[in-house]
Amino acid sequence: MKAIIVDDEKHVREAIKLLVRWSDFGIDQVLEAQDGLDAVRQIEEHRPQLIFTDMMMPVKSGMELMEWLQSQYPSGKTIVISGHDEFELVRHAVQYGGVDYILKPVDHEQLAAAVEKAVSAIRREESDRRLQQARNIEMNQLKPVYWDKILSNLLTEPKLYSQHAKALDAEFGLGPSVKECRIAILSLDTMSLSFKDKFMADYELLFFSLTNICNELLSARASGGPRLGIAYRYWNSDTEAILLLYGGLDQTQALLERIREGIRDTVRNCFDTGVSRVHPFPEGLTAAYLEARQVLRRRNLLIREKRTLIAGPAAAAPSSRQLSFTDYAEPIRLSVQSGSEEQIRRAVAAWFADVRKLDYIDMEQLEHWWHEYNVVRSRWLSELFEGDGLRGEEEHSAPFVVPLDEEGFLSLDRWEQQLVRSLSELSRLLLSHQRQDSNVIFEIAKFIQNHYHQDITLQEIANHFYLSREYISRKFKQEFHVNLSDYISGIRIDKAKLLLLNPNLRISQIAAMVGYDDEKYFSKVFKKTVGVSPNEYRKVNQP
Repeated sequence: MKAIIVDDEKHVREAIKLLVRWSDFGIDQVLEAQDGLDAVRQIEEHRPQLIFTDMMMPVKSGMELMEWLQSQYPSGKTIVISGHDEFELVRHAVQYGGVDYILKPVDHEQLAAAVEKAVSAIRREESDRRLQQARNIEMNQLKPVYWDKILSNLLTEPKLYSQHAKALDAEFGLGPSVKECRIAILSLDTMSLSFKDKFMADYELLFFSLTNICNELLSARASGGPRLGIAYRYWNSDTEAILLLYGGLDQTQALLERIREGIRDTVRNCFDTGVSRVHPFPEGLTAAYLEARQVLRRRNLLIREKRTLIAGPAAAAPSSRQLSFTDYAEPIRLSVQSGSEEQIRRAVAAWFADVRKLDYIDMEQLEHWWHEYNVVRSRWLSELFEGDGLRGEEEHSAPFVVPLDEEGFLSLDRWEQQLVRSLSELSRLLLSHQRQDSNVIFEIAKFIQNHYHQDITLQEIANHFYLSREYISRKFKQEFHVNLSDYISGIRIDKAKLLLLNPNLRISQIAAMVGYDDEKYFSKVFKKTVGVSPNEYRKVNQP
């Protein structure tokens, strides 16, 4: 912190310098001036926060200095040190912001108290300034986000305009005089891969850069007249920047070309832009947005050029709608079941061979194929995994992402490679799952062989292996071609045959040893299985 002592008497300046313990107040530089004019020069150069001044000085008095300070340097705090106690001088000091008025000879304690008061005021004001600066910075950061959200909401709820009309008029000139508008959508879904990688970690910066470039060219300064529109991030989409155009609508194409050039020159990239026809404002905002979006969704992605597409009369759907992924699904399913990546590649290639014959593919068609693929894939998962809980982990619920080449154009080659990889992974998962199925069923069989003598039930087995009863029954029958209950009975009867060879064991003992509490029921099951009763079997097979 700096201070300056202004007095035409050198010994007074020296006395003040000696009486104040400057370091206690954080003051590390003390300047001196012999009159008001000298003080003005030094204050302008060094900007001291604390000023001590006499009132009666030659050339430029202290009264004149205080008047100058109030108009030119109001942040400085002034302490008057004067040999005169006239009312007019005191009133003048108070009127022009003096912190204190001290009479000569200077009292040490009075001077220290005045300095303490002035420095506290300086620090308080400095803290308030920093707080206000932080608030201003925060407001400046939040303001664009606020307007982006307001303008985004208008596209879905045009009636909200009346609530914000005055503010929109003041901020953007979007007042009652605006009767018509157009919406242009800057689409980021086909940007080049290098450009996408550059902004991958900070999409906010990408939208900020693009909307700034657009707003520069839409501003009144650029157009030489009223503002032409507003560019903002559309918060209901991750890939759209919106241009709300409401000035010079008959020159929209030329304006968008200038914006296109500005973006290309600044960020070295171009984007497809969909533009609506003229609609009434604000009630036509939703229709204008949907129209611009439809133009983009129906653009031919096979054309290797970024374009500005302006809505016109509705056109018929392209012939590519006649090609259905479902017609090629069965060979692809069989290739997945085969476990051969080569078979998968051939089946997928057959589909893409016909796709490559098309001369028109748009976003709607890609999403339709993606939907077809997910429907048949979901059915495959249900059939191949037989609804055992794995299908939910494998379903593709994510939105379709256009497979692009390095320059940001549709790449059928990359899409084909992605599909082959996805199906190959599904095939590997299927084979692994089948092996696991087989392993767990044999584990169940081993468990039965070790516990056949106990009263084991299907529910107990299901609890032990954390599987459903239905799943175990179905898989066991597929693997062993016999019901689980019959398999258990077979093991018990085989064990009973061996035990019946021992003449010292009673039938009731053997029944209990192989898991039957009821001797009569054991005999019934034995006879049904073997064809003779346990006693008859023993007599025939006695050594």
